[in-house]
Amino acid sequence: MAEDNRDKRRWLPKPNLDHKIIIKHLRKAESATIRHAHQFIVKRWSNVREVQNKVVWWLVIMSLLIIATGLQLMWYKQSYLTTTDGIDGTYAGAVLGPINTLNPLLASTSAEQSASKLMFSSLMKYDKTGHINNDLVTNIKIDSTHTIYTVSIRPDVKWHDGISLTTKDIAFTIGLIKDTNTRSTISGWSNILVKVINDATIEFTLPSVYAAFEHILTFPIIPEHILGNVEPSKIRENSFSQNPIGSGPFKLRFVQNVNSNSDRKIIYMARNDQYYGGTAKLARIQLNAYDSTTEIIKALNLNEVNASSDLSPIDIKQIDFKKYSVSVKPIQSGVYAIINTKSPILSDVALRRALRLATNTEAIRDKLPEGTPSLDLPFTNNQLTGLVPKAPDFNLVEAKKALDNAGWLLSSSNTRVKDGKVLKISVVTMKSNEFEGVLETLAGQWRAVGITVDTQIADPTDLTQNVAQNILQPRNFDVLLYRLDIGADPDVYAYWDSTQATPQGLNFSNYSNSVISDYALESARTRVEPELRNAKYITFAEQWLSDVPAIGLYQSTVQYVYGDSVHTIDSSSVLISAVDRYSDVLNWSTGSRTVYKTP
Repeated sequence: MAEDNRDKRRWLPKPNLDHKIIIKHLRKAESATIRHAHQFIVKRWSNVREVQNKVVWWLVIMSLLIIATGLQLMWYKQSYLTTTDGIDGTYAGAVLGPINTLNPLLASTSAEQSASKLMFSSLMKYDKTGHINNDLVTNIKIDSTHTIYTVSIRPDVKWHDGISLTTKDIAFTIGLIKDTNTRSTISGWSNILVKVINDATIEFTLPSVYAAFEHILTFPIIPEHILGNVEPSKIRENSFSQNPIGSGPFKLRFVQNVNSNSDRKIIYMARNDQYYGGTAKLARIQLNAYDSTTEIIKALNLNEVNASSDLSPIDIKQIDFKKYSVSVKPIQSGVYAIINTKSPILSDVALRRALRLATNTEAIRDKLPEGTPSLDLPFTNNQLTGLVPKAPDFNLVEAKKALDNAGWLLSSSNTRVKDGKVLKISVVTMKSNEFEGVLETLAGQWRAVGITVDTQIADPTDLTQNVAQNILQPRNFDVLLYRLDIGADPDVYAYWDSTQATPQGLNFSNYSNSVISDYALESARTRVEPELRNAKYITFAEQWLSDVPAIGLYQSTVQYVYGDSVHTIDSSSVLISAVDRYSDVLNWSTGSRTVYKTP
């Protein structure tokens, strides 16, 4: 084997490493390279420059063509594509809590009322124009006496668990409202008879004509098949209050307790794809409940939520306007300085008139959002037509003169005194940044004419204060700075008729004028002719202004705060109450998307 290897090595050529030969070959290659470079580059350099210029121009022209084509495509794209609101998004709204129940018959806070509006249906509802319209109702037949209403409902309505909603559910709900053991926050049904005709027809018999009856058909309906066997006194404690079944556009997913040290909750709702009114654009809604407006402001600024409507005009100033927009919407409520006409001092109508002359409502509105409507009457603006009366204008000179004429003269200490007694009145309002600011301004105006004013801030959420029993029911005030929810119909009987001046009634001023006011109010609500009702309410308004049981300060507004990606309430929407912002919730959306235009 070794011999074979030796033979192979003998046959391998021996490399020639002579350096003279290598240099010779290198010089030969160098000469050839120079010759070829001179022939193909140097001699043709002018041609290369000419070609270079043509190439550059060609590149410029092609670039311009490409840019033009791109612009043309973009322009053409606009002709068949457009940007519209997104679908299947999530709306996270901040609402003022607490949330103690999700039973709509017991709802009292903004958070509870918002959940009720989204998860439950009603016979009638207010649409986005502010008019009463059908919800479950398909037809209402009124008899010749205007006391019997035969109502037909949709046959295609399902509860969130798939069971059909019938008129038996409606009758059951009204029965619970009537029963005082339920402790419902809804009233007005005690004297109305209810009769189920069939699953789709129900009859209501009124004790007398009531022109605004259709407006009380906006109550939420709850399911008999779930709560039918529950005692009314135990409704609040039933599991339904935490896990309700409704028939509205959204259904409950779950409720989250944010932490063990707080009652703060988040309600998670999902779109009800079987909703009879159509499919919502939003896939989910979550209501984040907070205990104060301060917490809501913090949540907005930290992007925990993307909208809220529970902030006062004073709170709005703390919002980051780079991130949020604010829409101010009037609602059918009014803020009044309600005067206790049974107060030993303010029972004198001359003194009440002097207080009104000393009240500069324009200065009060100047500290509220721009566009806050004025309010002279016990009705909101535009509820009456024709020769509508107007309150006297603010007049400081006349106010002082009226006080002098009433015997309340200025002392050396610049206070009003009569028969050795100082003119001193107590003014109470509810805890709220808005009301507290208004109270400060109002008290300052009255002090400017020599009236001694004591102020008190009551907190309805503080159970130890028991505001209803300690302040409202006994009328423990001279003046109450308070908001009255008037509603879409101008029936203000509950607030000003003498029959409602009881501890349980809402006539907080104890106002009584049976000759004119009571007659006008009671007869107006029993007439169905619009012109006649309007005339009677004008008569009442004139007497109300003369008797001064209250001073109208301004019409309430809702401050709706929303982020750039939120598409909800539009500029044309009219709200009856703050919760009616959900009237058009099916068209709400968040975000945006690109779609093809419809030809």
